[in-house]
Formats: sequence, C-alpha cells, structure tokens
Amino acid sequence: MVPSAAAKAGVLAMTRSLAVEWAKYGIRSNAIAPGPFPTEGAWSRLLPGDLVKKFDPAKKVPVGRVGEHQELANLAAYLVSDFSAYVNGEVITIDGGEWLKGAGEFNNLDLIPTEMWDMMEAQRGKKG
Repeated sequence: MVPSAAAKAGVLAMTRSLAVEWAKYGIRSNAIAPGPFPTEGAWSRLLPGDLVKKFDPAKKVPVGRVGEHQELANLAAYLVSDFSAYVNGEVITIDGGEWLKGAGEFNNLDLIPTEMWDMMEAQRGKKG
C-alpha cells in the first residue's frame, strides 16, 4: 500500500507543479486516475481463475460496471484537445464513482440485508 500511495501522491504533486511551471509556455499538465479498466493480462494475474467471479470489481463501482477502454480514450482525447484549453493541473478520476464509494466510514452499508435494517429500525423505537 505505501509504495502505491506514495507514487500516486507523487504524480499528483508533479502534475500540479508542472502545470504552474510550464503554463507560461502554453503547456498544460493534467493526469488521469483510472479505476478498474480490465485488460486480459492484468486481470488474469490479479484475479486468477475463479477469483474474478468471487471478487468482481464491478460490484464495488456505483455505476455497476467496470470501465470501457473507449471511455478512457475519450477522456484523454478531451484533455489534449482545445475543448479543455482552460483545464490545467488537474488529476481527473474516471472510475464510475468507485473512489467516492470507498472513501467513507460507512461505505459497506449496502451489504446489510433489508431484514437487518428492519430489525435496527424496530430497535430504534424501543426505550432501553
């Protein structure tokens, strides 16, 4: 975890620093932080065999699916186009909301069965 986190923080700092330093030359610096975009090589190594079914990455993404490579290409095309001429120093996350879902303390509440919610609601009305 530490090497990955340090590398991501470094990319963020570098992107922002370059954006400030090189803007006077007409050079913008932006980065893309992709979520799960499956490739055969990576997925077969990270989730071999039946693990991909057991730990389906799409289940962690609020939009209910992993990314399509064309979506990633579309974002990159936008960032290098004149349509994004005023975007500078940004790291854009494209992950279907996965990071946001996992960023909170109560990010697994969707795993609680309806029956348990009903039981907690009934307990809330009782005086102890």
